[in-house]
Amino acid sequence: MNNFQEKKRRRSKTPRVCNNEENMEKLVHKEIEKRRRQEMASLYASLRSLLPLEFIQGKRSTSDQVNGAVNYIDYLQRNIKDINSKRDDLVLLSGRSFRSSNEQEWNEISNHVVIRPCLVGIEIVLSVLQTPFSSILQVLREHGLYVLGCISSGVNDRLIHTLQAEVNDLALIDLADLKDTLTLMK
Repeated sequence: MNNFQEKKRRRSKTPRVCNNEENMEKLVHKEIEKRRRQEMASLYASLRSLLPLEFIQGKRSTSDQVNGAVNYIDYLQRNIKDINSKRDDLVLLSGRSFRSSNEQEWNEISNHVVIRPCLVGIEIVLSVLQTPFSSILQVLREHGLYVLGCISSGVNDRLIHTLQAEVNDLALIDLADLKDTLTLMK
């Protein structure tokens, strides 16, 4: 036998003398700790059940599960920001405004334009009253943009067009001029 096993055997044979109060404290502490570990295991299981499969990736350690939850929360927060941004753009484009009557009249005759980068080039969201779609396409072509797709819908007597356009060289496109041209179109 090695020294470690021998010492262990000797320790177990020697009786420990502890008073009853000490034993009770240890038992109470042991029971409290056992309940705490059970509750933590239950909470981790609950957390894991709330995560989508792509954030779980099989049986993992508790710290990996918490890290997955943090990543999922970050993902949700980014989505919320994106959705809020799109909502704000749609509210702006719908022509609804709480401004003075002169500004309200201007809103009713003016186009609203939002231009932002996207994976293929740029995305253009515009709200128009009477501008023909062919005129919009002509302006985009003149600015060197190639429309890849468009979604149109009607809201409050206005048409909202969301276009994705491919851009060969974004540095050659004057986005401010494009926005002004689209805004002032009739």
